[in-house]
Amino acid sequence: MYKETARLIMYGNLGGDSILMKLSAIFEKVEHHGSEVIKEELVRAVYDQIYRILDLSTTYGFDENLWQCYIAYILATNENPFSIVCETVGASQDGTVNTIVRQDMQCFFNLFNYDFTNIEKELGVQCFDILTHYHSMAKAENTYNKSVSEKVRALAAKLREAENAEDMFVMVTDFYKKYGVGKFGLNKAFRVIHKGEDMVLSPITHTSDVTLDHLIGYELQKQQLIDNTEAFVEGRKANNCLLYGDSGTGKSTCIKAILNKYYDRGLRLIEIYKHQFQDLSNIIEQIKNRNYKFIIYMDDLSFEEFEIEYKYLKAVIEGGLEVKPDNVLIYATSNRRHLIRETWSDRSDMSQDELHRSDTMQEKLSLVARFGVSINFSRPMKKEFEEIVLGLAKENPDITLTEEEILAQANIWSLRNGGYSGRVAEQFMIHLKAKG
Repeated sequence: MYKETARLIMYGNLGGDSILMKLSAIFEKVEHHGSEVIKEELVRAVYDQIYRILDLSTTYGFDENLWQCYIAYILATNENPFSIVCETVGASQDGTVNTIVRQDMQCFFNLFNYDFTNIEKELGVQCFDILTHYHSMAKAENTYNKSVSEKVRALAAKLREAENAEDMFVMVTDFYKKYGVGKFGLNKAFRVIHKGEDMVLSPITHTSDVTLDHLIGYELQKQQLIDNTEAFVEGRKANNCLLYGDSGTGKSTCIKAILNKYYDRGLRLIEIYKHQFQDLSNIIEQIKNRNYKFIIYMDDLSFEEFEIEYKYLKAVIEGGLEVKPDNVLIYATSNRRHLIRETWSDRSDMSQDELHRSDTMQEKLSLVARFGVSINFSRPMKKEFEEIVLGLAKENPDITLTEEEILAQANIWSLRNGGYSGRVAEQFMIHLKAKG
C-alpha cells in the first residue's frame, strides 16, 4: 500500500493524518521492520484506523465494502487543480496533466482492489475481511449525510466495474463533470461556522425535500422566483430577491423548494445570519471561482435602528470596489418591506440630535433598492386558506374526514392559532394526523 501512496502526485495532498496515509505507514513498518516493532502496537494502530473508517461510514451511510467506499470517498471529495477543472469542462483529451492523473489512477485502482490477506496473516487480524464484507445497521435518512452517501456509493459501485486504471480515469472524470467535487459538489446547502480564527462553510447534511407544488397558491409569486432563478442557473443576468410579507405565508418554503428544483443544475445555497455579515466578503472569496451558482440566503431579515450590520450587506450587494461575482445572488425573506425599522422622526429634517434626518431615512431605504426583485407574500383570505387546507388534505390520504368536516375544524383551529396562513394550515394537518 505504501508504494501506491508514495507515487501519488495530483492526489498527494491527502495529508499525513488521513486514514489512507496512516495505514500506509503502518503497512510499511510491517514489511520493512518486522520483529523490530511490537506487534501489539501495530495491531492497535490498525484498529484505530479501522475505527475511523467505521466512523466515516456511519456519518455517510456506507455499506457492503467499506474500504472501496472509502477510496471512492477520497476520489469524490479531493479538491485539486485537476478535479476542480473537470467539474467545469470534464477531462481534456490532451494535456500533460492527464498523464500525471492516469498514473494516480493506477495507484487508486490498485488500492481499490487491494488484497489484505498478507497483512491480516502477518498481524493475526481479520478486521479488513470484516470491513470489505460489511452489513450496516438500518438507520433513518436524517442520521447521516444522504446527499454525499448516495453519490459516493454509486461511484464505488461503478468503480467495481473498472477493469483497469484507464476505466477508472474515465469513470472518475465523468463523475466530476456530472456532480462536481468536494463539499460544494456533493452537498446542497451550507452554513457559516467559525473554527478558531477560520471561517468555514459547513455542509447542512439534512435538508427539506419540499417542492414548489407543496406550496398551494401564490402562483404569481412562485413564477417570479422561478423566472429569476432560471436566468441565474443558465448564466444570464438575474436580480437579488427579497421575499417579504406576512409570517407563515411560505417565503422560506419557496427558497427551499427552489434549491431542490435547481440543485441538479448546479445551484447551491449558503445560509447566513446578520451577525455573520462581516464574513460575506470571505464567503464570496471562497465560492467565486467554483462552477456552481450560489444563493446566499438570509431568512427573516430585519434590522433595528441601532444595528449596523446592514452596511456590510449594502457594500457586498452593490457599492464596494469588488464586483459581486456572476455566480452569486442574494435571496432574503423578511416580514418587513423596508427591512430597517423606521420612526416618524426619520421622516423629518427636524430633530433634537441630528440634522438632516431624511438623509438617514434614505440610507436605510437604499438597502431595499439593492434587491432588484421584491415579491410580496400576503396573508390568504378565508377562501384561499380553505383551498390550502383541502390541498394539503389531499396529500394525506390517511385523513378520512369529509371536506366539510375538515374545513369546519380548520376554521376553528385558525381562530385559536393565529389566523389564516399556510403555516397554520400545515400545523392543522399535523394536528389531524396526530389524532389518527
